[in-house]
Amino acid sequence: MKHAQTIEIIRKLKAKKVKFEHGLSDEEVQQIENKFNLKFPPDLLYFLQKELPVSNDFVNWRSGLKSKSEAIAIRKKLDWPFNGMVFDIEKNGFWIEEWGTKSDNVSENIATAKRHYKTYPKMIPIRSHRYIPSKPYKAANPVFSIYQTDIIYYGYDLAHYFAHEFRFELSDKFSEIDEPRFIEFWGDIQS
Repeated sequence: MKHAQTIEIIRKLKAKKVKFEHGLSDEEVQQIENKFNLKFPPDLLYFLQKELPVSNDFVNWRSGLKSKSEAIAIRKKLDWPFNGMVFDIEKNGFWIEEWGTKSDNVSENIATAKRHYKTYPKMIPIRSHRYIPSKPYKAANPVFSIYQTDIIYYGYDLAHYFAHEFRFELSDKFSEIDEPRFIEFWGDIQS
């Protein structure tokens, strides 16, 4: 998102009662990325550095640097996509053909899934169970709603995600997106 677009999104989110703090500094971003082993895609990074949303189930990244309990909560959010997949492997027989032959041993199936999962783009939580992939490291990655293996596109990019999630219209500063960028694995299993 460009500057004017980011300002518009923040203004509209504030109108929806989202609370903000001053944006993340370069130093805070580096600490967060190191601590949580992630890299923010450029548009999310720009947004978080402009102003940091801290309410309405948004991830409070700054608090994760200061509070042990908040850091644990962030790690749980980072683990949520895989843990949901594990639940569906255990309880619902979830399996992907590209992982090979499914074993009768659930622990082996989970180990196989984990091996493959580590190769997929890391999902970065934005709010609740809405995630944006860290790869490709480009602006305009889609946002996914991830609940176990019920995975759907929730916005074809960050701006359209916010408009969808918070039910507001985007101005003509934003172009329409007919199709989301394909994201390895996540785009394949989305509902």
